[in-house]
Amino acid sequence: MQNFFQAIDNWTARLLHLIVIVASIAVAGLVFFQVISRYVFEWSIIGLDELSLLAAMWLYMAGALIASRRSEHLVVDFLPQKLRSPLLLKIHQRVIALIMLGTTLFFLFLGWKLLKFALRLPQYTEGLDMPQLASQSAILVAAVGCTLYVVRDLITGNPCHNPKEKEED
Repeated sequence: MQNFFQAIDNWTARLLHLIVIVASIAVAGLVFFQVISRYVFEWSIIGLDELSLLAAMWLYMAGALIASRRSEHLVVDFLPQKLRSPLLLKIHQRVIALIMLGTTLFFLFLGWKLLKFALRLPQYTEGLDMPQLASQSAILVAAVGCTLYVVRDLITGNPCHNPKEKEED
């Protein structure tokens, strides 16, 4: 069973890294093309802002998921470095996980409300008539993923960024 969850985690990590790479290239390329087209060729290409926003939203939310997966979402390592007792370090890790659980549940609640609003009153971008839900869905995906990673940290009692242990990806 452990191998099954490890395989899912590895697959998810590869998918997140792929999303980050593709979205980074898209954001950089679209913004560069937009600057060149406006200031060099004096063209105004409709929809470039919308496409770069879509890529940026997925980039930011995938980055949040990667940080959550690595338990680097809330890292202040001064206290864990000073703790000598393994018991106190575990307690500290659980407190951080509980704080993150509250935060991610609130994030999940806001993402759910945004989804309900978007489904009830669909909005579309001005230039490409693309549904706003395409970029807003990244928020809900990140909220669900971050919540699952925090639950993992609570159940396993693991990472919550132990500075004495280095994670290998």
